[in-house]
Amino acid sequence: MHHLELISNILCPYTQRAAIQLTEKGLEVRRTYIDLTDKPGWFVRLSPLGKVPVLRVGDTPVFETAVICEYIEETHPDRTPMWPHHALDRARHRAWAEFASAVIGDVFGFYMAPDEAAFERKRLELAGRFARLESALAEAGPYFDGERFGLVDAAFAPIFRLLDTFDQLADFRLLHGLAATTAYRHRLAARPSVRVAVVPDYGQVFLRYLAGRGSFLARLATAAEKRSVEA
Repeated sequence: MHHLELISNILCPYTQRAAIQLTEKGLEVRRTYIDLTDKPGWFVRLSPLGKVPVLRVGDTPVFETAVICEYIEETHPDRTPMWPHHALDRARHRAWAEFASAVIGDVFGFYMAPDEAAFERKRLELAGRFARLESALAEAGPYFDGERFGLVDAAFAPIFRLLDTFDQLADFRLLHGLAATTAYRHRLAARPSVRVAVVPDYGQVFLRYLAGRGSFLARLATAAEKRSVEA
């Protein structure tokens, strides 16, 4: 069996998807964190796009999240399969995993919005994404495919982890009125593979990262930190 090394920066939500999958399958993997603002030369040689995650399989790098996850499934099909058995179901799940990737982009736009007006537009767009997810979850549960935890769940779990951090600042009503999505969020957060996919102080690391972005949400974070110090 090849030695596996999962390379990322400490905050990458896409990397968490592969980390969750590897844990669910009981596969040992070395985690290596890099600074994307000062990429090591060895990483640049491994990753043609200069992005994380990269899964190093022995001496061979595999890059792009979806490709990494497919490789893990193809090479360990009997270890807790995380795609459905039937082709059409697999296609539907892959499509929703791609939807989750798009939502991560929306989350980035939300916390990087430069002013209050742009922030509100991004907030509404993101809330609309979750409303679409609600319709897909309405007859499912506790996971996307009922009792079975799969790669769609691994794709959404990092998104809700970021929402947990945003909740420390204010209630942005992103899941307002979405009972199924709220229950799904809490069920994913309780999953052991989800909990161990990041460093223990992930939320605080993210808030420190956010503080240097100069965005509207960053200013809210700075104000909240100031209030806590004064209290």
